[in-house]
Amino acid sequence: MIVRWLEERLELKKFKEKFLNKTFPTHPTFLLGETALFSFMTLVITGVFLGFLYEPSTTMVSLFGAMVPAAYASVVRIDLLPMGLIVRRIHHWSAMIMIAAILAHLLRIYFTSSYRKPREINWLVGLSLWGTAMVAAFTGYLLPYSQFSVTATSIAYYMAKSVPWIGDWMSRLLFAGEFPSAGTVPRFFFMHVMLIPSLLTGLISLHLLILVKQKHTEPRANKDRREAQGGRRLIGIPIWPEQAVISLSFFLFLLFVVVLMATYIPLNPIETYGPPSPGTPVMRPDWYFLVVYGFLKLVPGDLMFTILGARITPETIGGVIFPASTFVVYALIPFLDRSREPQNYMENPLHRPFMTSLGVGGVVFLCLMVVAGYIDVIHITPKAMTAYAFVGTAAAWGLSYALLRWYNRKRGNNAKD
Repeated sequence: MIVRWLEERLELKKFKEKFLNKTFPTHPTFLLGETALFSFMTLVITGVFLGFLYEPSTTMVSLFGAMVPAAYASVVRIDLLPMGLIVRRIHHWSAMIMIAAILAHLLRIYFTSSYRKPREINWLVGLSLWGTAMVAAFTGYLLPYSQFSVTATSIAYYMAKSVPWIGDWMSRLLFAGEFPSAGTVPRFFFMHVMLIPSLLTGLISLHLLILVKQKHTEPRANKDRREAQGGRRLIGIPIWPEQAVISLSFFLFLLFVVVLMATYIPLNPIETYGPPSPGTPVMRPDWYFLVVYGFLKLVPGDLMFTILGARITPETIGGVIFPASTFVVYALIPFLDRSREPQNYMENPLHRPFMTSLGVGGVVFLCLMVVAGYIDVIHITPKAMTAYAFVGTAAAWGLSYALLRWYNRKRGNNAKD
């Protein structure tokens, strides 16, 4: 009765025929996108729980007889609730997994050249998702308002302040004046729970809309199969019910992994660091900002000059120019390595020596920048680390290119580049 009533008004059968019968590829790498999506869903659910209990204020309140900021006190009280600390850890690790999944997804697209025509727009959307997810995680960094989180956020404040020409204006806009100020936590709370999640939701929706329109890329081996009809038909399983069951099972498995991580892997203990104080604790940012942090450590501290009235400092070079130029290079890839005809099948990375070796060199460089974030621990000078980074990156690119060219010549393949 209810089903017929809904059918008469919503035409559910037509919806099922048009959307739920669409084919979904069975290649396991497509689960990377689902990992990011399910992590975002977990972030929203746990974020709603935390939002009901968090107080975005730096007003001093009493906590166990001591006067501390209200934001700090509210997080301590959340940790003391039954399951409160676990939920907060689930929120944290879901964010880490989402950022890692998007990165792995982008690497899969790069190495299989799935960014080519007609998928250039979705490549840009994916890059925007990755950057926005990292900004979302960063804005949540300050909210516990501990000594650790305030010190970490101050690095970003001085990076924003160093942006040429508009740094002062930008830092005041993002941080609600000088950092830290009474308005900084409410400003970050607004960005973290409303502005950025809305942007992420829009980008995810746009990504899925384009994906439904253009369909997935497939393994090239599928093209020669009879059911592919010469490349005109996507090979896979229907979204409903087969893929829906797989996705639900994968979501439950992912949730199990996150809960396991939340149970046994602790966060930065805010009780240990305490509320903000004049001291500066020894700290490093989370892994996704270690690349920028490591590059900053390699920029000479006395490297300063002026261009058209803009003061260029080490923070400008390492915290603004380096990440901005990196994203620009990533964004230009589909337009530099383009194809005239639409490409609906994944390329074999082994058959693309230049682009694959370029990607290998880039990954090695980023990994070495992560190592550079620990030069004070491993006792390497910035100059030595800079040399290691150049030599290691060049060696990775050159060696992988030579090996791939040799591999293709031996097998008699025509390399794509």
